[in-house]
Amino acid sequence: MEFSRKYQGTSNVNSSGNATNMSFAPDTLRDPTFFVADLEKHIPFREAMSALHQVVVSDMRFQPKDKVDYKAWLKEQEDIFLAEAMSQKAEKEAKLKALREALKEVNHKANKALAPYYKAETKYFNYLYKNDYDAWFVLDPVITIHPDNIFFECFSQDESSYGKLSCDYEVFQNISEHAYGTTNIDYSNTLYQEFQKIRDYKNTQFMIDPSGFEVQTEQSDAYKEEKIDLPDSWVRGFLQVSSAMSLPFIQFDLHPMDIYNLLLVLKRHKERASPRSIRFILTPDQPVKMLVEPWGFELVCHRSLYKGKKAEEVRIWGRRRLFILERLLPIVKRFKISLLGTGLPSFWVAEMQGMSFTLGLSGWSANDFSRMGNFDLMAPRGEVDSITAEKVFHALQQTWVESASALSKRLGLDELTIKSALGIYSQYGRVLYDMDKDLYRIRELSQDPLPMDQLRFSNEREAKATNFIKSKLVNIIAKQEEGARLTIKGVVMDDGNEFKPEITIDADMRLVDAQCSCHFYHQNKMNQGPCEHMLAVRLFS
Repeated sequence: MEFSRKYQGTSNVNSSGNATNMSFAPDTLRDPTFFVADLEKHIPFREAMSALHQVVVSDMRFQPKDKVDYKAWLKEQEDIFLAEAMSQKAEKEAKLKALREALKEVNHKANKALAPYYKAETKYFNYLYKNDYDAWFVLDPVITIHPDNIFFECFSQDESSYGKLSCDYEVFQNISEHAYGTTNIDYSNTLYQEFQKIRDYKNTQFMIDPSGFEVQTEQSDAYKEEKIDLPDSWVRGFLQVSSAMSLPFIQFDLHPMDIYNLLLVLKRHKERASPRSIRFILTPDQPVKMLVEPWGFELVCHRSLYKGKKAEEVRIWGRRRLFILERLLPIVKRFKISLLGTGLPSFWVAEMQGMSFTLGLSGWSANDFSRMGNFDLMAPRGEVDSITAEKVFHALQQTWVESASALSKRLGLDELTIKSALGIYSQYGRVLYDMDKDLYRIRELSQDPLPMDQLRFSNEREAKATNFIKSKLVNIIAKQEEGARLTIKGVVMDDGNEFKPEITIDADMRLVDAQCSCHFYHQNKMNQGPCEHMLAVRLFS
């Protein structure tokens, strides 16, 4: 999926003894979006941006060890090892000497013959390292300016971690120019290094450069134009995160020292066997307990009580991604944790003065948001006609940010209709649900409409579910309401076999529980989303 980016120059930070000018180059192909102000909270902003950088460069996929240097050293030591092994045999000293001379001559000729190869190999590995390093920044962060705050969003390289830094206007002062909207900003490793020079005693200007949208003359700064071929998985991952944020969570708070103790355990120990998980043991009105496996270390968070109504036990994997939060520990007031379930995504919101940092983690590092978690299919799916959905979206466009309840009162529609309509637009990449403040925000992921036909089905299960319905192979056999939940039982004929899925939907039309007799469910449960038979029953009902 190809996206075009056009920047006037590059983002840069100019630092002197008493001032720092921080200028981000926005995408000039988007609608004018700019912001100019002085930075009020220097160090917290620097640390928060550094944490966002750690999300951008994060890649927890397996990386084989580079043994080139070790093999080169071993080759250099061959003669010494051989001499030490044979030095005890005096009678062979003369022979060894001759052999060493011969070996030296052979090595000299071999090194001379292989020198071009070693030189090319070194050059290749240097290029590969630099090429991969630059690739971390190809997917430039998305920045959105709203009436109440500014927020940055990014995705990790392995697409398993999502980062969002929200800055209220109290983080800034002397705001002079601004225009609401969403744009990409030019970002590089050099810019990150310059962030580290921000100090409290320096006046720092924060600028999303408005001059990037002015008419330019021949003497103006050069434009940098890029055409980025984004993988479908990256775009779909953003859409899945938005859907996952709107699902029901198990929530509790943790004190910064609790996160510090957890990271300290992980830093001091190296897991060499499974399971490599954190087990959260949650008892109402009792301290949160974290069992760190496989060592069995139990961390009791005496500062953090679980205020839920029933006991829960949830396990998550991919825990070393939590080191992204390490630099935030000195400035965080509290962490708000939201767990979707065992092996499912979790969101860690670091609340700071005037800022919040949201770290979204997929079930485990290899289970990215895009391919193995169809959370858009578990999000609210009430019946909303296109005219009503467009009406709700245009109403949100007028205010840029608003809660579902406020929109419901203003438009005279029920909240389920509002949430379902905005859920549709969030799956189009045009609306973002702010789980920290329970608000919906306008956020256009791209300037041009996303190719939804290309993104419609993220995997084969969704396409199969649609085909089952078209072929009239789905029947509903029972519906049962228990309080605010609706349980639906159905029968799906799949290739001559009869499957009996059962799904449970809450009052917000979210899929909260399900089971099926198929192999996919028995192998994966709900860790990779619903099977095609569950999807067919839900869509048909």
